[in-house]
Amino acid sequence: MKKAFQHSISVTMAFLVLLSTLSFTVDRHFCGNYLVDKAIFSEAQTCGMDMEATAQDSCCTNKKIAVEGQDELKHKFDSLDSNQQAFLIGFAYSYIFILEDIQKEIVPFKDYTPPLLVKDIHLEDQVFLI
Repeated sequence: MKKAFQHSISVTMAFLVLLSTLSFTVDRHFCGNYLVDKAIFSEAQTCGMDMEATAQDSCCTNKKIAVEGQDELKHKFDSLDSNQQAFLIGFAYSYIFILEDIQKEIVPFKDYTPPLLVKDIHLEDQVFLI
């Protein structure tokens, strides 16, 4: 159970690192006030009208939104203040000791079968729980 939990946490953290470093652009082409095409990772297709060099004559516009991912993934422990360092140390310490393996309970008689029942003592002595 502990290994499955560790694997799921590892996969989750790998996806978080992947998503935090991912960069992409969204390209949109407007003709007037109407959105004609939107594309991620590529150029948006135009409406077929020529875009003039001057923005006043042309009714078409292209807008790009660039989402930059994180470039540096290493954080220095020294750059944290004392409260953050104390929190990280306490969290790591408590996390390690919460997930300790519980010792298996030793049952000395688990391999032995119970004795055979020769007669029912409750019926013999006529003792019943009501």
